[in-house]
Amino acid sequence: MPKLKLEDLAEVREKARKAISLRDGAARVKMTVHMGTCGLAAGSRKILEAALREVEGRDLRDVMVTTSGCAGLCSREPMATVEVVGEAPVKYVDLTEGKIKEIFTEHVLGGKIAQQYALAIGSERTY
Repeated sequence: MPKLKLEDLAEVREKARKAISLRDGAARVKMTVHMGTCGLAAGSRKILEAALREVEGRDLRDVMVTTSGCAGLCSREPMATVEVVGEAPVKYVDLTEGKIKEIFTEHVLGGKIAQQYALAIGSERTY
């Protein structure tokens, strides 16, 4: 195994700092990619990777990408939920890498729901 350089450690520290600041509530937007077994079989790992590329490529420090298990709509996977602070969450379905880029441009950056891919707006509640 090669020796770590000072630059390697600085890169690890910067990645950890970004992750900690997002967990501490500094995020304006939270995107959850649903990754139950049905989601994984449908390609949710590629959706997660595309979302992370969008965040890293645009150097967005106020957008958190996370994962969850099954959302209960197996036939509509891959799925993701976008939550903007102060707004109702939006569940997006039948995603592709191209669609997730559009959702970033329209919803995450532009503030407008990408209606063409949205299944539901608002939280589900069980009483």
